[in-house]
Parts: sequence; C-alpha cells; structure tokens
Amino acid sequence: MDETAQIAVSANGYAIAAFVGYLLILIGIGIYTARFSSLGITEYFIGGRTVNRYVVALSAVVSGRSAWLLLGVTGMAYTMGPSAIWAVIGYIIVELFLFLYYAKRLRNFTEARDCITVPDFFAARFDDKDGWLRILIVTIFLIFMIGYVSAQFVAGGKAFASGFGISMDMGIMLTAIIVVLYTILGGFLAVSLTDMVQAVFMIFSLIVLPWIAISNFGGLMVMLSELGSMDMMYIDPFAISVGAAIGFLGIGLGSPGNPHILSRYMSIDKSSHLTTVAVVGTTWNVLMAWGAVFIGLAGRAWFPEIDMLPAGDTENLFPLLAREQLPPVLFGVVLASIFAAIMSTADSQLLVAASSIVRDIYDKLICRGEEIPQKRLVLLSRSVVFFLVVLSLIFSYLAEDLVFWLVLFAWAGLGASIGPASILALYWKGTTRTGVMAGMISGTTVTMAWYFTPYLSNLMYELIPGFLAGLLVTWLVSLYTSPAPDTEQAFNDMFSKF
Repeated sequence: MDETAQIAVSANGYAIAAFVGYLLILIGIGIYTARFSSLGITEYFIGGRTVNRYVVALSAVVSGRSAWLLLGVTGMAYTMGPSAIWAVIGYIIVELFLFLYYAKRLRNFTEARDCITVPDFFAARFDDKDGWLRILIVTIFLIFMIGYVSAQFVAGGKAFASGFGISMDMGIMLTAIIVVLYTILGGFLAVSLTDMVQAVFMIFSLIVLPWIAISNFGGLMVMLSELGSMDMMYIDPFAISVGAAIGFLGIGLGSPGNPHILSRYMSIDKSSHLTTVAVVGTTWNVLMAWGAVFIGLAGRAWFPEIDMLPAGDTENLFPLLAREQLPPVLFGVVLASIFAAIMSTADSQLLVAASSIVRDIYDKLICRGEEIPQKRLVLLSRSVVFFLVVLSLIFSYLAEDLVFWLVLFAWAGLGASIGPASILALYWKGTTRTGVMAGMISGTTVTMAWYFTPYLSNLMYELIPGFLAGLLVTWLVSLYTSPAPDTEQAFNDMFSKF
C-alpha cells in the first residue's frame, strides 16, 4: 500500500454506502438510455439533437471542469491563496461569450449540414473533399485526449487512495471500469444526464464543505486572521504578478477548442434556448469556482504544513479535508463529487475521440459512399470507447505529472489548435481550408514546443502563445489562399432559424 493509502483512514460503512449509491445511479442511467443511444450514431454521439437546455447547461459546465477544479484548483488555492481565483475568471468569461453568441452559430450550422462531430463541422464548412482536414483534426484530438482522459483516471486513483485507503493503482483501475460501463451503454444521452446528476453532487460539496470547515475553525474572520498571520498572500487575491495573472486568465482560451464542450452546443434541442443555458451555466461556474478556492483556503488553515497532506500532495487536500470535517454520509457524497468531476470529463472525451474515429475516419473516409447500418456503427463506437479506455489506462499508469498540469497541457493543446480555427470559421467568411489547416498545425506545434522548453514554460502558459500563433497563421494564410466555392452559403447557414 502506497504512502497515501497508509495515511488515509478507511471510510466507514455509511460513507461507502453513499458512494456506492451514487455509482448505482450512474449505471442505472446508462442502462435506461441504452435503447435510445442504440438507434444510431446521431443519438449515440449528440443525443439526437434533443437535449434539454438545463441538461446542456450543467453538462457543458461540469464536463469542462473535471478533476482540475476539485483537486487542482483547491490545491492551487492551498499553495498560493485567493490569487488562485485568476485561474477560473478567464474560463467563466469566455464560456459566457460562447453560450450567448458562439454556440448559436455552431448549433445552427451543424443542424443545417447534418454534422455530428467537430471534424464534421470543419469538413462541411470548408468543403473537405479529400478528407485531409478531417484526418488532421482527429490526429490532434487523439494526441491530447488520451492524456486528458488519463489525467482523470489518475485523479480517480488519488481520490480512492485518500478516501478509502486503497492503492493508487487499484483506484485508477476502478475509476476506468466505472466510466466505461455507463459510457458504452448509454452514449451521449447517458453522459449528459449523469453530468446533470454529477453537477448537483459537485455544487453541494463545493458549498457545504468550505462552509462547515470555516465554521468549525471559528468563522471566516478567524480563519482569515490565522491565514494572514502565516503569510499575507493567503488573504490577498492580488498577490500575483501581472504575467502570472494573464497566464491564468488565458486558461479560458481553451474552451472554444475543446470538442467535449462544443458537442454540448450541438446537442441542444433549440438554439433559442442557449440564453437560458448561459444564465444557468455561468451561475454554476461561479459557485463552483468560489467553492474550490475557499476549500483551498480552509485547507491551509486546518493543515498549515504541506507534509500534513497525504503524500505531501496538494491534490489530496479536498478528500482529506472532507474526511476530517464531515460526517460519514456527507464524506461519501464529497467523494462522489470528486468522481463526478472526473467522470463528467472523461466520459465526454471518450465519446468525442470515439466519434472522430468512427464517424470521421471509418464512416466518412474509409467507407465513403457506402450505406452502413446504424446499429453496426453504434456497436463499433462502443468497441472503440472500450479500446480508448484501455489505452488511456495504460498511459495513466505511466503519467508522472500532477493532474493539474497534465490537464492544462491537454486543454492548451486542444484550445490552441482548434479554438482559433473554430472562431474564425464561425465569424469570418474569408477563412479558408488551407488557412485552418496551417493554423491548427502552428497552434499544436507552438504549444508542444513551449511546454517542453523549460525557460518558455516558466515564462507563460503555453496556451496563450499557441492560441495566438494559431489565430495569426490562420488569418494570414487565409488572406492569400482561395476559399471553397461553397463558402458563402456555408457561412450563411450559421444564421439559419431552427
């Protein structure tokens, strides 16, 4: 048993029962939605474009946050105090814009052109007859998403180790098994409905835990006084350099490039409902962000030295604080919320990666022009999901980075490669296929080169230079290349009324 497991105290039967009850709900949803998701790949991958506005709002928010919020941001706030809030402000602002403006154009176009996946959107927008644009996008997806899913499995292993006292390796395996069960069964609808359930667990834990921990410490003012006596940075949200604040704000640039978020916009029943999605989603984003930051602050007050945390790892703070402060049943709920964050992202990314392989490579390129039975495509999709879980599981055992940084790298890679191209595709008629491909390659290359160069990675978060490179190259190359003949009509499809 590893160090984390040795320090952890095994949860009692009530906590285990609460956690198991949560898992049974997820499996039940997977079984309930299996029949609908078996009808065809439109149903399996985007819920047949029939998903309710409130489900879309909560699903879009929680699938974008992952274990990065509950384990990473809480650990960051423990280390650097309330200035960690800058890491969440950026994505809240960007996603509000996406909900209100970007999502409607994407939703209208994808219905007008019967697009199921993000590569479908680009192929239809830029008349990708030879399929090279599809292949490039799928390659980028697989490069970054395997690492992204693996990070979620690692986070699950940490939560199991801290909460139940089992080994990290066993925790990673259990997390993968749970995710694969309901994702294979119910597809996108199961993922969206479970996201809604998981959003409730997450918001409950992120509000209740800091409130109880702060109250037990003597109240907010007592806690802030104690933190100030340790170091003023623990009570000063501006105790951060301008460069670091800009880097944290830049995290929001990843949202328009992460396909597991974009697929939510494509799935809503009516684009006119996206205003409601913006209100509900933004409210949820703000509440979860503040909860995560206050958990980090309360954790620093209760555990002043980092060696008081299991394995000296700040990403173990959330489950440790919950175990120490909450009654067993609520502790089980908090553990469930951690897994909610993990699963709501991992399942979404698995579906996106599987849809890219099945829809964009097999259906649209390998079997181009053939009529393939929908049930065969769904069966193949489920098989691909299983294969991707195995691949991610292998990678997760090899991963050495903290969850926070591994997720940020994958988030940056997708954001810098797909984000600028998707924005220009939706808002500039002059964008060309050649420009998009050049921009995607540039964004990916700059992100990876920046990340693996120590001097540069310490200077600025790789998403910002990667995103700017992708945006600039897409624009410049588009200026000097010719758009596809169908460009004007494709652009106009974004303003269709549905």
